[in-house]
Amino acid sequence: MRRAALAVLAGLSLTAATAAATPAQAAGPAQSKLAGLVTLKNVRHHQLNLQKIADANGGNRAAGLPGNKITIKYIADQLKRAGYSPTIQDFEFDFWQELSEPVFAQTAPESKTFAPHTDYETLQYSGTGDVTAPASPVDPGATGTGSGCEAADFTGFPKGHIALIQRGGCFFSVKADNAIAAGATAVVIYQLPTEPGPVGGTLTTPYDIPVVGPTNAVGAALVQQAQNGGVTLRVKTDTLNDKRTATNVIADTPRGRADNVVVVGAHNDSVTAGPGINDDGSGTATLLEMAKQIHKLGGKVRNQVRFAFWGAEEEGLLGSQHYVDSLPQAERDKIALMLDFDMLASPNYVNFVYDGDDSAGENNVEPPAGSGAIEKAFNDYFAKRKLATDPTPFNGRSDYNAFITAGIPAGGIFTGAEGIKTPEQAKVYGGEAGVAYDPCYHAVCDRYDNVDLKGFDHMIDATAAVTQLFAHSTLTVNGNELARKQAQARPNERTVPDEIGLYATR
Repeated sequence: MRRAALAVLAGLSLTAATAAATPAQAAGPAQSKLAGLVTLKNVRHHQLNLQKIADANGGNRAAGLPGNKITIKYIADQLKRAGYSPTIQDFEFDFWQELSEPVFAQTAPESKTFAPHTDYETLQYSGTGDVTAPASPVDPGATGTGSGCEAADFTGFPKGHIALIQRGGCFFSVKADNAIAAGATAVVIYQLPTEPGPVGGTLTTPYDIPVVGPTNAVGAALVQQAQNGGVTLRVKTDTLNDKRTATNVIADTPRGRADNVVVVGAHNDSVTAGPGINDDGSGTATLLEMAKQIHKLGGKVRNQVRFAFWGAEEEGLLGSQHYVDSLPQAERDKIALMLDFDMLASPNYVNFVYDGDDSAGENNVEPPAGSGAIEKAFNDYFAKRKLATDPTPFNGRSDYNAFITAGIPAGGIFTGAEGIKTPEQAKVYGGEAGVAYDPCYHAVCDRYDNVDLKGFDHMIDATAAVTQLFAHSTLTVNGNELARKQAQARPNERTVPDEIGLYATR
């Protein structure tokens, strides 16, 4: 799950109120054969292999780097061994890498050097530069819902200054574009007061000037100094921006209706900082094992299941967006729904379910009709097993975004990233309040042992059970129950599945 999304959606929180499970009110999916077939042991084997790949290839599996290229080969090989003919979909993207440690410091009226990764981050696609200049706040009265989002916010901005902008209200790229148009020589986008840590996000395309994201404490203090006599800053970044190739791997089940497809997705890349064995090695490993086992369901797979391993998610959801954009409308219309599985093994986990009916009112877009039914399927599954769930918003942080913006119903589950676990959540799920759901999020320590096995096992089962549910019927999502209606309309004809699972007369 990309921190880039923190960027792209400009400051929506992951933390959601805890919802108690109500098993008496939830029918839930039927007992799932697939959940029994997709074992924690086998999923962990895939994770271990992904760890080995990262360790042997620079410590990560990031798009455009060797570890990801070997990851793609591993995914494709596993699918071929399971009888699939995977499609390898390459696409070009803007590769970005930080070449050396950045510098962010106050030089006047007093000297103070801030610590990278603790006090600030370099935003992805920041340009290279070494700028020392006075800093000027942009719309400092804004509360995080529009600072720097309009050209008018920069009225009177002194050309050549460094822009101090609070996160929130629009894409980081919009803030940076407006700052550059106003003559800023560097951009500092500081965190919201409600969010922990520095801003780690993406500008989505390469820039020519330095852009960094400090914590709210650092940014607010600099704004106050700028307003009370002035402050001079130094911002130095050393980055690489060039064009490279990333890859989606797509595989369809041989069985199932090809005009009513259930897409299940995870992303195949990590950030450059670490191997990404939770983010999203957990989703990749789960889907690989599910792809290996789903043929054992036989005729229960009435709708084709499309396993998708998205490339360059951490660069800005690029692979899934490329996939959806490349589909003709007629092919989009064949997709019944999309299930997203990004981070299923967080060590301080919560059972988050995407809020398909927007009951919490925190989604940034209106979910397509049918998304609420997907949410209910997951909630029912957990409730039937007396396990709690919390809603989490559709806020653009993962690959579902390309689908819901194209009008395709979507949903999924998630165990949490850099958000902080509440005391209420700790009472329900265990773990430690006041600590991130995944303390190793986007870090070198996101390794094989960065997991809560009990929570991960629950998530694997839920992934398999709900996938099986919709592989059998998407009635509650899109009203499609064609096979049964055909059989009822022709009761005297013998119907058997053909080679792709459609019901055909013989």
